[in-house]
Amino acid sequence: MKANMGALDRVVRLIIGVVIIVIGIKFRSWWGLIGLLPVVTALIGWCGLYQVLGINTCKIKK
Repeated sequence: MKANMGALDRVVRLIIGVVIIVIGIKFRSWWGLIGLLPVVTALIGWCGLYQVLGINTCKIKK
């Protein structure tokens, strides 16, 4: 798995994921678990959907 997410994309996903988790905790809803997906993809720097669609926001030279 090569990184296919740039720094800005990772930061945005991390913030959105944490917000979803906090909202899930606040309202005591299992929907907050959905926030784990953007958090995990932000931490590993790889998105499966990006791979399928051929998107690469990573600025690493090939």
